[in-house]
Amino acid sequence: MFCPKCGSLLLPKKHDGRKVLVCRCGYASGDAGAPTLTENVTRPDAVAVVESEDAEKTHPLVDAECPKCRHGKAYYWTVQTRAGDEAPTQFFRCEKCKHSWRDYN
Repeated sequence: MFCPKCGSLLLPKKHDGRKVLVCRCGYASGDAGAPTLTENVTRPDAVAVVESEDAEKTHPLVDAECPKCRHGKAYYWTVQTRAGDEAPTQFFRCEKCKHSWRDYN
């Protein structure tokens, strides 16, 4: 707690067998009692989660050959998997067989 007169931190002190909070400026509060700690926690708004089946609809479809089935189209996205000064990792998912692979270029 802080002093209402000067704004300094109030310090606990025993006076006549009871605890009081005092300030260097001379202010003294009533009985200090047991300290209480309160915290206000607010939950963030709900985060939209894209389901794995719907995830493909959000990624662009590009020309890329699947190493598994040789289909010519794949969904594409990037993720920064290494340090920030390095290029992001490119991920692909085959449109036909759903095989996923990555490209480190």
